[in-house]
Amino acid sequence: MTDITTRYLGITLKNPIIAASSGLTGNINSIIELEKSGIGAIVLKSIFEEEILAEFNRELHQLDRFKSNLEYLDYYDYQIKEENIGKYLSLIKEAKKNCSIPIIASINCKTATEWPVFAKKLVEAGVDAIELNVFIMPSDIHKPSSEIEDNYIKIAEKVIKNVSVPVAVKMSKYFTNTGYLANKLVKTGVSGIVMFNRFYNPDIDIQKLTVASANVLSTPEELSHTLRWTALLSPVIDTSISASTGVHSAEAVIKLILAGADTVQLASVLYNNGVAYASTIINELQIWMEKNQFSSLAQFKGKLNHEKTKNPSDFERVQFMKYFSERD
Repeated sequence: MTDITTRYLGITLKNPIIAASSGLTGNINSIIELEKSGIGAIVLKSIFEEEILAEFNRELHQLDRFKSNLEYLDYYDYQIKEENIGKYLSLIKEAKKNCSIPIIASINCKTATEWPVFAKKLVEAGVDAIELNVFIMPSDIHKPSSEIEDNYIKIAEKVIKNVSVPVAVKMSKYFTNTGYLANKLVKTGVSGIVMFNRFYNPDIDIQKLTVASANVLSTPEELSHTLRWTALLSPVIDTSISASTGVHSAEAVIKLILAGADTVQLASVLYNNGVAYASTIINELQIWMEKNQFSSLAQFKGKLNHEKTKNPSDFERVQFMKYFSERD
C-alpha cells in the first residue's frame, strides 16, 4: 500500500494534489465535488484587490453629490470592502463546515495597505492557511525592479505579523533573479512558495479591432518552466514548495515531485476534463509508485532535483546549442 501523504505549510495532506485558486473553487458545490474527487486541499478563488478598487471607482462616478464629502466617501469605501470580504468569509465558513480537507484562502493583492487586517478576518473565519497571490506588472519604465521586489516582501511581512496560520506566496516568473527573491521571502517567515501564478494574457482581435483575452487555460508545454525552478530551488530554500502551471497529467505531477515539490496545484486540467479527473491523477500516481517500488512520496521527492541529478547543468541551460548540435 502506497503512502501518498505529504506535508505542506506545516499541514499534513492526504495527498500532494491541491485544487488551485480558480472559478472551480469559488462556490461551495464545486468545492464539495473537489473533496469527493480525493483532492488533498483547496485554495479558494482569490479575492481581488483590483476588483474591490474597481467597484469603488464605479460607484464613485455615480455619487457626484458626495464627492466633496470625504467622510462619506471613506465610509462608502469601507462598506464596499466589507461587503466583498463578507462574501468571502461566508464561503470560507461554508467550506469549513462541509469539508474535512484543509481550506486555503487566496488574496490577490499588489499593495500592503488593508490586506493584513483583512487576512486576520480570514483566519477568524477558519482558514487553515493563506496564499498571497502577488503580482505587479513590470511595465512602468520608471520603476526599478528592486521596488517591485520590495513590495512583495512588505506584503508578506505585514500579513505574517497579523495572522496565526501559515502563509504562502504565489510568485511570478517575471523576475531577473527568481531564486534571490524566493530566498528573501523565506527570510520573512513565509511557510511556502507557489511557482507560478498564471496571468491574464491579452490578444488583439483583428476583425473587431479590439483587445481580447487569449490562452485562458494553461497548456502542458508550460510545465518546463515550473519544473526547472522547482528543481533549482527545492534543495536550497528552507520552505514548502507547491508547483503550479502546466500540470495536465499524473506524469507531470510525478516529474514535479521528483524535482522536489511538496504539492502540485491543478486548475486548467480540471476545467478540461472535469473535477473528477483529480481522482484519475491520484490513482495513476499510486500505480506509478507501486510499479517503481516506492512506498511513500518521501522516497522519491527531490530525487532528481538540481543537486541530485547526474547533470545539474540540465536545469541551468537556457540556450539550445547542445540540442541543435546533436541534430546536425
